[in-house]
Amino acid sequence: MIRVKTYEEIEQMKSAALLVGKTLAEVSKYIEPGVSTGKLDSIAEDFIRSFGAEPTFKGYGGFPASLCISINEVVVHGIPGSRLIKEGDIVSIDCGCTLNGWVGDSAYTFAVRGVKDEDKQLLKVTKESLYRGIKKCVIGNRLGDLGYEIQSYCESFGYGVVRELCGHGVGHVMHEDPNVLNYGRRGTGIRFREGMTLAVEPMITLGNKEVIFHNDGWTCTTVDNSSAAHFEHDIAVTKNGPVILSSFDEIESAIQNNVNLELI
Repeated sequence: MIRVKTYEEIEQMKSAALLVGKTLAEVSKYIEPGVSTGKLDSIAEDFIRSFGAEPTFKGYGGFPASLCISINEVVVHGIPGSRLIKEGDIVSIDCGCTLNGWVGDSAYTFAVRGVKDEDKQLLKVTKESLYRGIKKCVIGNRLGDLGYEIQSYCESFGYGVVRELCGHGVGHVMHEDPNVLNYGRRGTGIRFREGMTLAVEPMITLGNKEVIFHNDGWTCTTVDNSSAAHFEHDIAVTKNGPVILSSFDEIESAIQNNVNLELI
């Protein structure tokens, strides 16, 4: 069942979504070659709790951490631990915060200094596809319009659009109806209605679209070990068009102040 939200509820959701952006901005200050993903996770958890919020991911379905940190060929759900970030890595960080009973969920892929040009373009196109898809989230359009926009744009660059993973509704819990696919046919799927709140999150690969799920129950990698990128925003469908509840502004400001990162 799709749970539509009131204007007041959407404003509360926005507070949670913005806290995710603040958290990712704080974490990005510490991204550098040699830092462990486990350290970044610890920084995020402390930061989230300092606002009286809870890290949504921790314990969700048994997930052991506050962040999903996915490097290079890892598409999503990388478990933080001893892996060290290296020069030239691309680092996707997905974060969830629960604040006053509402969930914010957003992701950003960071480029560590020395990143390859082909990976830079992958990040650029994936982020652009996110915003192109969001523009289709208007009352009367259908979910297939969003999926088609992301798929057709990314595939025009020869990239793979992951099929096994998708975005979702978001609200009091992290995963609500409907599933938000990053591929599809125009004019198909449910219609967007005022008050729908969604997490839109293209997951795009440099090579083959097929993925492998690992024995830890979480880690998902590209089948050919090609790079993958992941960007995610929470949005609300309103009578005035889609409204982005999360923000990359503080993240990108922090990137510009970190000599170890490149802003794509």
